[in-house]
Amino acid sequence: AEFVNPFLSSFINVLQTMAQMEIKPGKPSLKKDAIAHGDVSGLIGMVGPTAKGSFAISFNKELALNVFRLMVGEEVEEISDDITDMVGEITNMVAGGAKRQLGEKGFEFSMATPIVVSGPSHTITHQVDGAKVLMPFTSEHGSAFIEICFNQ
Repeated sequence: AEFVNPFLSSFINVLQTMAQMEIKPGKPSLKKDAIAHGDVSGLIGMVGPTAKGSFAISFNKELALNVFRLMVGEEVEEISDDITDMVGEITNMVAGGAKRQLGEKGFEFSMATPIVVSGPSHTITHQVDGAKVLMPFTSEHGSAFIEICFNQ
């Protein structure tokens, strides 16, 4: 929870700030496979002196298109380069916010550049061995899932 909560609060904060969107966390579970629960996902690796991990946000298509519309003011019909750029940007902002919160608790780590993957049933491969925590989020504009995996 100490590692996970900063990512969750940062995600809620980024969507509220950037898209004036309320999103509600659901019940966390352990994820057993690599199949993403959304249509477009941003994945970022993190390495620190004591921990190594990765973090992903998967958006369903409906939510991705709505966040884009609310942030940019343009309607788009499909997941395009603009959408994947936005997901990469949001992934970066959420990880940055979590990094700041974790830094205040004495956890330091560096972040890689986010990778964005899209398409039905795409996979997310975490480069670390550890439990994968899956956190669902819902809003009136669609759903998203956060996956967090640390090696300890």
